[in-house]
Amino acid sequence: MTARKAQKRSAAANWNDLRAAKNEMATKFIHQPAADEAKREHAFRLAVPRGALRAVNPIPSENTLGIGIGEKISDGKQTGILAIKLFVRMKFPKSELQTDHLLPKEINGIPTDVEEVGVFRRFRSAAPIRAWAKAGTMPNPRTKIRPAQPGCSIGYQDPSNQIVMAGTFGAVVKDKNGLYVLSNNHVLADENRLPVGAPIFQPGLLDGGNASTDQIASLTRFETLQALSPNTVDCAIAKVTSQAIVSKDVLHIGPPQGTETAAIDMAVHKFGRTTGYSVGQVTSIDTDVKVQYDLGTLTFTGQIIVVGNSGTSFSNAGDSGSLILERGTNKAVALLFAGSASHTIANHIDDVLNALNVTLA
Repeated sequence: MTARKAQKRSAAANWNDLRAAKNEMATKFIHQPAADEAKREHAFRLAVPRGALRAVNPIPSENTLGIGIGEKISDGKQTGILAIKLFVRMKFPKSELQTDHLLPKEINGIPTDVEEVGVFRRFRSAAPIRAWAKAGTMPNPRTKIRPAQPGCSIGYQDPSNQIVMAGTFGAVVKDKNGLYVLSNNHVLADENRLPVGAPIFQPGLLDGGNASTDQIASLTRFETLQALSPNTVDCAIAKVTSQAIVSKDVLHIGPPQGTETAAIDMAVHKFGRTTGYSVGQVTSIDTDVKVQYDLGTLTFTGQIIVVGNSGTSFSNAGDSGSLILERGTNKAVALLFAGSASHTIANHIDDVLNALNVTLA
């Protein structure tokens, strides 16, 4: 066996060990509690006003929101050591925790790394966040743009008129029947609620879109979000009203140059409806997470975690649906759908395209 083959085999064995340890912890803290949590969720939503938060519970199955694989960070510095990442809503001082509330320092000899993330939510915006305040040379994604470009504001009209919303146009995709707008299920289909054919507007009605004049597409299909079993993607497509009404060029970034698999420490960027252009780094892959939706707390497997550079936020509410691309190559890596103030969660782009049976245009 050559040295290179031996090195590859060793790396594969190490990755298999990491994945096995990650899956063990995810089963214990993410997936096993999910069914019970889903049952409690309905009663909680009936008893507590929408948007209210429950007190942070130090019990690991309650406080742990994600389990992934990434580089261990010690005293704010990268170590070059792969670890099982334990994403918690709040880090408690050890002195305040009971023995059975302590998270393990290692799993089968593999180190762990605990990170505080706040609360993971899907990132659709149903209320204005702030006026657009980017530099004058940066495009404003909340205006009417023709042809409409990925990175700009889009959205549906709530049939019950209870909310006015906006999300982000992720990419132009295609199949044998034509071109489509790609975004999240919760941006285009309102978490499974909207019928096929529902109109999609640019800009979203929250950003001044006009339901009489600003339709650019019609909801075509979506991957159904599951409340009682794990999800892999949050995605949907809407067929455009005409090919000329959209462009595949992402605002400020340009057209995607194919796809690439996310890797730990990969430098990435995106353009979204709320935060515009931002740069970050992939810090965890193959990550299982719990995310708050209107449907309840949903679990997702095999997700990507991105953190903004220099302590900045990579995304915020309204950036859902943004396409995340590798810097330097502009290859599409992921579809942004959720996160917290510090961490962004995204689906692997190949999982999204395969689920919808489309390709990048």
